[in-house]
Amino acid sequence: MIKKEITTGLPHRIPADLKKTLASAPAALAAWKDITPLARNEWICWIKGAKKDETRNHRIKRTAAELIEGKRRPCCWAGCIHR
Repeated sequence: MIKKEITTGLPHRIPADLKKTLASAPAALAAWKDITPLARNEWICWIKGAKKDETRNHRIKRTAAELIEGKRRPCCWAGCIHR
């Protein structure tokens, strides 16, 4: 079995729940691989910034859906403070 590596952001590491979602959605994974490390970092930071589990889960689903739609960064978010 070939293990697929999912590229992470900088400085953030990809969380397991996002990695699992991307691995199960080939179109989202392809889009994830196509965006820049800075863009990946912003998605990860946006997800990690959720205060509630339900918000985090919603953001993970939304990330996959929006990547498939062609969005390259989270909408309506000021950006990662860790740049």
